[in-house]
Amino acid sequence: MKFILGKKQNMSQIFDNDGRVIPVTVISAGPIVVTQVKNEEKDGYGAVQFGFGQKKPKNIAKPQLGHFKNLGNFGFVREYRLAGKEEPKLAVGEKVDVSAFSVGDRVSVAALSKGKGFQGVVKRHGFHGGPRTHGQKHSEREPGSIGGGLRSRVPKGMRMAGRMGGDRITVKNLEVAAIDQENNLLMITGAVPGRRGTLVEVRAS
Repeated sequence: MKFILGKKQNMSQIFDNDGRVIPVTVISAGPIVVTQVKNEEKDGYGAVQFGFGQKKPKNIAKPQLGHFKNLGNFGFVREYRLAGKEEPKLAVGEKVDVSAFSVGDRVSVAALSKGKGFQGVVKRHGFHGGPRTHGQKHSEREPGSIGGGLRSRVPKGMRMAGRMGGDRITVKNLEVAAIDQENNLLMITGAVPGRRGTLVEVRAS
């Protein structure tokens, strides 16, 4: 089971043995603590639940504090679903850190993308807008007709202006370029969704 939670720090670059530069995203990952192990008989599915980060006890609901069983005051709780009849190899209270990964591992990284607020169709969906000439004045970035014949209703799924960003994005097939076990840092090739400080989930592809 290769899974860890962390926070996005920043982008940087490292050099390989041939002197080539590799762009990387630095993730402050783990350690994470097992807070619950779920199974088919009791919970209906197999999963391992992890806690990560710190939070003031006064900001945590009492049922959650009881659930953590004095393991820590975690700010984030996430589950790793087990495939098929895979047996969990971890027990409640055990920790997982960056040593679970190796340089060269292929991973998928999931996080919430940056929120961009209310945007028009040109930025949100890549529309071309209207022509710049032939009497046009204010329609350069307008969406144009949304179609008729539907009894004055807007068709479901119509691409229009609206809130952009803040979506869960998963980037697959990234590579672990370097590991700093002393400082709990993972350096992953390429870009990762989200701003600095965004919670990210890293799992083996």
